[in-house]
Amino acid sequence: MIRHTTIDSPVGPLLLAADDGGLHTIEFNESRHRVRRGTDWQEGDHPVLRETARQLAEYFAGTRRAFDLPLAPRGTAFQCDVWATLATIPFGETISYAQLANRVGKPTAMRAVGAANGRNPLPIVLPCHRVIGADGSLTGFGGGLPTKRFLLQLEGALPRDDLFAPAA
Repeated sequence: MIRHTTIDSPVGPLLLAADDGGLHTIEFNESRHRVRRGTDWQEGDHPVLRETARQLAEYFAGTRRAFDLPLAPRGTAFQCDVWATLATIPFGETISYAQLANRVGKPTAMRAVGAANGRNPLPIVLPCHRVIGADGSLTGFGGGLPTKRFLLQLEGALPRDDLFAPAA
């Protein structure tokens, strides 16, 4: 049985879903790729959900730079490889899609890597927001570009008062 709950955050409500195997989902309220909810989903409490909410609160408060949670994302082997690689991007740093493709070992598969990045079921924890365009631009993000900008500013990867940045 997958338990789910919704928590408040500075980037809006976040849906969290987990079971005894770990955290399956963090979903933004306005997510482009909603996670499919099966008959095994039930609203309720779970220790993984409580710990995720605690660690996310610390992250948003600026006191947590890395997450220590049991993760159980569901995807293809290729997607899971991309998502695992996202976890290696240090806090406060960004990489391009080309760099991500190289790190995954598929330098010519930038589109496929980008698509897998876009389907990341655990944003923030697996920091897909740290992947940006080769020219430094903020490109697509499931939670929206304002959320991506907020997360990168929170981490110090973007200046907080970037007056010259194009509107997201």
